[in-house]
Amino acid sequence: MDITQILGYFGALLIGVVLGLIGGGGSILTVPIFVYLMVINPVTATAYSLFVVGVSSAFGAFQNIKKGLVDFKTAIIFAIPAFIAVYLTRRFLIPIIPSEMFTFGNFIFTKDIAIMLFFAIIMALASFTMIRDKKEYRAIASETTIFNYPLILIEGFVVGILTGFVGAGGGFLIIPALVLLAKLPMKKAVGTSLLIIAVKSLIGFIGDVENLEIEWTFLLIFTAISVIGIFIGTYFSNFIDGKKLKKGFGWFVLIMAIYIIIKELF
Repeated sequence: MDITQILGYFGALLIGVVLGLIGGGGSILTVPIFVYLMVINPVTATAYSLFVVGVSSAFGAFQNIKKGLVDFKTAIIFAIPAFIAVYLTRRFLIPIIPSEMFTFGNFIFTKDIAIMLFFAIIMALASFTMIRDKKEYRAIASETTIFNYPLILIEGFVVGILTGFVGAGGGFLIIPALVLLAKLPMKKAVGTSLLIIAVKSLIGFIGDVENLEIEWTFLLIFTAISVIGIFIGTYFSNFIDGKKLKKGFGWFVLIMAIYIIIKELF
């Protein structure tokens, strides 16, 4: 095992610790860790990420269910179109994207580059929601009176497609939707989003099982380390204010997004 693989497994632990400390966001690091440290191609990396995100979110969702912080009705309405979209994206759309999309001079724009650039954009958007104060969501929600289930269905489908492409949970899109459109309190929105993320990510991964050869031993070890990290992060969350860490982590994610763009294009 070389140093990059050791760093990769340490990254797995970090993913869990961040999830335990701030309640989300850590999984956005999963794909870069798989691609740049474990040297796994982006298509397989996004598939593995779906599994890690799904299992990790399931642990968080279970804790929130016990606390009564999950709205099952809203979760079902949001999740059904998301399940369909993420499965169809992984099962049919990703496989038909050509390996070489176009050339520009000597530069070949490949499927792998496209996935990583799209992922970097999603990382940047996620970082902004971490940096931004959640009070903004509450302020907007208090001014809104529409309980908009049709829009929830549409956003569920869009988030499912995004999850299918990049292998990330999409909590930065789901939580604002649940607060603004379903009128859920912030804590219940976070708990409900974890349940949605867990189920749709695992269903998306099922779409990959039929297309990819999965290294189960590696994937289960990586996921187990992440889960251990969640327990460590949850323990330290009793002594550390996760809200203060979230902005700092948001800036780190933004820097990572810029690094990925530069690395893939130059």
